[in-house]
Amino acid sequence: MSKGYRITASTGIHKGDREYQQDQVILLDHPRHNGCVLAVIADGMGGRSGGRKASDQVMMTARQLFERYSPEVDDAPSMLQQLVQEAHIVIKLTAVSSEQEPHSTLAGFLINPAGDCHWVHAGDSRIYHYHGNKMIKRTMDHSYVQTLVDKGEISEEEANTHPQSNILMGCLGTEDDPPMDVHYVPSLRPGDVLMACSDGVWHYFSNTELGSVLSALSPREATEFLIDKARSRARGTGDNLSLVVVKLEPLGPEAAKPLNIPSISSLRDA
Repeated sequence: MSKGYRITASTGIHKGDREYQQDQVILLDHPRHNGCVLAVIADGMGGRSGGRKASDQVMMTARQLFERYSPEVDDAPSMLQQLVQEAHIVIKLTAVSSEQEPHSTLAGFLINPAGDCHWVHAGDSRIYHYHGNKMIKRTMDHSYVQTLVDKGEISEEEANTHPQSNILMGCLGTEDDPPMDVHYVPSLRPGDVLMACSDGVWHYFSNTELGSVLSALSPREATEFLIDKARSRARGTGDNLSLVVVKLEPLGPEAAKPLNIPSISSLRDA
């Protein structure tokens, strides 16, 4: 059965203004199941190499589990939760044998050949789901400032500039089990865009800006544009940046129709 779309995708990663790259990103096409895709972002933390060790473990675990995954018989949410739990345990074991304190966020989404999508996240790396330039849903950060937003004490805009915006309520590798939120999209459609990214990216954009960029540009152009714009807005204080963009392009006559989207020229100059 035709799903009526083709998948285009791109990843992007940049060290930002940090001395070390502790973010990691992967985009995997399943070796045996056409149209089955896994995207994972990990923002590592802890010492010079501790954070990179943690994010590397997330990537290794993701590859191993996805290789064994079969969409016809396996449960996608269970696999994604297993990814968080197993990576968390391995990162904790890494900490035992090193002086660093390796921790990592995780944000990952899985698209099945049937067109359903599942995601999981722990920490403040995010997943966004857009249709055209309209945001359908995004993950809610496991962070101190998000709890303030949830209580109505500060706005989302104030959260971005809050002095404690970097405090997480949980992530992988800590003493406690990581927080874990899952989400299910029953059926993806042509015009849908999924993006996972670390806080080094999303920190510098509003939801509306992201929608304009993701709908107007190809995944490769969008990843390059967002990294460049985040770098310039950081003004020399930028964190590591990583993102993956997956776009569902229409097939047939619809593909020729222009999308009705706002201009991003104002964002280019901002």
